[in-house]
Amino acid sequence: MVTILISDSESFLATPISKHVWESRYRWTEGDVIHDRCIEDSWRRVAHAAAALEPADQALWEARFLDILQGFRFLPGGRILAGAGTGRRVTLFNCFVMGVIEDDLEHIFEALKEGALTMQAGGGVGYDYSSLRPQGSTAHSTGRIASGPVSFMHIWDAMCATVMSAGARRGAMIASLRCDHPDIAAFIDAKRDPDRLRHFNLSVQVTDEFMQAVDNNDTWPLVFPADRLAKDSDEETVVRKWPGFEGDVTCRVLARCSARELWQRLMQASYDTAEPGVLFVDRINQFNNLAYREFITTTNPCGEIPLPPYGACNLGSVNLTQFVRDPFTGSARLDLDAISHTVGIAVRLLDNVIDSSAYPLRQQASQARHSRRLGIGITGLADALIMLGQHYGQAEAREIATRAMQTICHSAYRCSIELAREKGHFPYFEPGAYLNGRFIRSLPEDIRSGISAHGLRNSHLTAIAPTGTISLLANNISSGIEPVFNFHYSRKLRNQGGGYDQFELQDYAFRLWQERNGESAALPNEFVTAQSLSPDTQLAMQAALQPYVDNAISKTVFVPEDFAFTDFQDIYRSAYRQGLKGCTSFRPNPITGEILSLKEGAKDTVEDLSVGCCHINS
Repeated sequence: MVTILISDSESFLATPISKHVWESRYRWTEGDVIHDRCIEDSWRRVAHAAAALEPADQALWEARFLDILQGFRFLPGGRILAGAGTGRRVTLFNCFVMGVIEDDLEHIFEALKEGALTMQAGGGVGYDYSSLRPQGSTAHSTGRIASGPVSFMHIWDAMCATVMSAGARRGAMIASLRCDHPDIAAFIDAKRDPDRLRHFNLSVQVTDEFMQAVDNNDTWPLVFPADRLAKDSDEETVVRKWPGFEGDVTCRVLARCSARELWQRLMQASYDTAEPGVLFVDRINQFNNLAYREFITTTNPCGEIPLPPYGACNLGSVNLTQFVRDPFTGSARLDLDAISHTVGIAVRLLDNVIDSSAYPLRQQASQARHSRRLGIGITGLADALIMLGQHYGQAEAREIATRAMQTICHSAYRCSIELAREKGHFPYFEPGAYLNGRFIRSLPEDIRSGISAHGLRNSHLTAIAPTGTISLLANNISSGIEPVFNFHYSRKLRNQGGGYDQFELQDYAFRLWQERNGESAALPNEFVTAQSLSPDTQLAMQAALQPYVDNAISKTVFVPEDFAFTDFQDIYRSAYRQGLKGCTSFRPNPITGEILSLKEGAKDTVEDLSVGCCHINS
């Protein structure tokens, strides 16, 4: 690949923080050798690496890939931008879920090693700890007393800190536990200690049966697979699906509690500490395109990708701010045709990444190549709405966002059909079972007919990620579908030396408005921040987009500190009623602090927070 320096990147990296992010996270250097002289070199590197997988017309596809990358129109996942074309044996995937943790010491530490290798390679990891016996129980085979899943989570937390200290990319992990596991109460309260489990996000796997038990104020059985426990002649049993087992499993009832009291305990912990979130696992499985062969119990660390054991997914986001025509005018509009064109090329780019990426584990490579999951979504939504003159909390704004996501979804599926005609369908494709999936049945007739005739290249195609760092790279656009946090604030980011650098930030749309109208110009009503939007309004945006997302949506509902607890509980029930796949909120609290420091007379300050402070699910 020949690198041609055509600019100093000033026209693209327009803010100090975007330059910092590029130089510290995505620029390709080797010691004193600088390969990426400018951001355009990074784009060319990615385009060239993706096009190298094309069997023909590589120069043509390289030009097309470069076209959608330039100007931050399409933002590939951070691992792609950092690793593609460097020749390093690194993963280009951000998202992994690890294998089932078998309940014996040898396999527990093997799972720990697999997680360490994955994190060392740059991947975030998700775990379901439900397969580990509850604290105090006796094993059927050895008679040993279990210490419980929460105790082992501390070992993972220490591993993550160690991997980070060795210079690897900042670690991200999620731990989930079934709502009927006997240690669920300890799991719910696990992060009340501000010094423990700081590298984990937590989510409770909430079933439909549990939600019904909460509504009915029923007692709730806490259970574990009977054949993993010492025998009890008087045991009461129920049948459940359980990680690590095929089909239904006979489980022993070890205790009972009030479903409503357990729900309140979960809500109180989330209110007090911003964790755990919830995963509505039955809905996740009901709407999984591969439900005929997968049982999903957890997600990647930010929640936008529910995955089976050893599942992986690569991500990319359409930057909506770059598709607003005539911003801040009466004729402002979103160019849906240009979005559709961009998505058609982005699907092909990400599909090639699957074959060019290295994988920390062979099981991950097998899962990725057999399902060929993608996750294309949007970012910059809140800024795009401001540029269109739309208030984030109004119905018209949701309609615009819905049209954009619908365009992305349908364009992605049509492109994947064409790729299947050209390159073959994903190996796990079974026509009858796939076409009977609940999400697939919701697609337009021409897409379903195309899948029936030609198959599909990728099992899944859409997800909305948090896009935190790449949104900073793209000159501090609003991230994902989140509202703007604030228009002018300070932010601390970790530097390569392990310390922190502080930056003065302006929101992208705010800066563009001031450039066109002057710093003294009054802001129109559409300039709103998360603090001024009710939780119901934020959920409404998420719910409006869910029908066009076959994976999930990363969204944190911002809740004011003085928000009443009784109202807070309704956020999660509303998320369930509106068909979401999970819910996470953030309320400023003494355990995790504040996302924004709203002190009168001072600029707001955003810390480069640990994952425990920005746990996001959909």
